[in-house]
Amino acid sequence: MTLIIVLAIAAVLVLWFIRVQNNLVSKDELCKNALSQIGVQQSSRWDALTALAELVKSYNEHEYNSLKDIIAMRKGISGTSNVEDANAQEELMAQATKMINVVVERYPDLKANENYAKAMDAVNTYENQVRMSRMVFNDTVTKYNKLTRQIPDSIIASILGFQAREYLKEVESKADMPSMKI
Repeated sequence: MTLIIVLAIAAVLVLWFIRVQNNLVSKDELCKNALSQIGVQQSSRWDALTALAELVKSYNEHEYNSLKDIIAMRKGISGTSNVEDANAQEELMAQATKMINVVVERYPDLKANENYAKAMDAVNTYENQVRMSRMVFNDTVTKYNKLTRQIPDSIIASILGFQAREYLKEVESKADMPSMKI
């Protein structure tokens, strides 16, 4: 009888361990996916900024070259990237956007260009999608971090090497960024 009780307790513990491990893996994969989605949206926004840079070229070669230099520093964000990578890309995009706004102020004809309006609409659309992707990532990280920090699941997380993830922070330079509205 004692053997049956011990085996039952062991079976329950093994099943609990497996459930927690599966839950940790699931939440970890969701975090990776959410970060990857940010990369997809950022890539689209970079494409829109590249189109704007091409429009700037016809107005001022120096600003165009400066924008191309910033765009050349772009790195793809994937599920294996980290929070610092995503934030660094946001900083680069903020720099490029500020440069474009300066050029638009110097050359009002550019603002009236139909292609400029379309490209700015695309930039704004992708900006909103990146913002939403960042919110999803932080929400996903919250769920994952709760799992890795709450007892008793935190014990399994610690044994298996699951560690809390960092949240994406708002990019400081974006607080100073002028409006992108036309």
